[in-house]
Amino acid sequence: MAPHAVFTHTDPDLLPILDELRRREPIFHTPEFGTTRADYERATITDYWEVGASGRRYSRDFILQSLDTNPPIDAAASGWQSSNHALRRLGPDTYLITYTLRQSERLTRRATIWQSTPEGWRILYHQGTPVSAEEDDIAPS
Repeated sequence: MAPHAVFTHTDPDLLPILDELRRREPIFHTPEFGTTRADYERATITDYWEVGASGRRYSRDFILQSLDTNPPIDAAASGWQSSNHALRRLGPDTYLITYTLRQSERLTRRATIWQSTPEGWRILYHQGTPVSAEEDDIAPS
């Protein structure tokens, strides 16, 4: 396996789940899966938190309040492009999806931990990290 393949490899058995979760990303920017505070509350667990590209931590309450005053951008309508999606099973109903997101000139690596529940998919954690260059930034092993 090429050194960078480890970051974009998904077990073939997980491809249907990857496809399902891929359509939900980027979180809070896919209107098909939510546009209201109630939608976002259902999509996140009560102790959800995230780390933004600035490195700052954000609580669920902060995110929900921000979405109340600043409706999120529609990723598709804004031309955002995601690539290099991969999925890893973390537990019986818990998965990590990773991908790269281009928002005009901004390039970030994204990671979201999702949990499948009887009520549907719930987000446990999310992180976005800026990429300093478009080149693969794989450190030597």
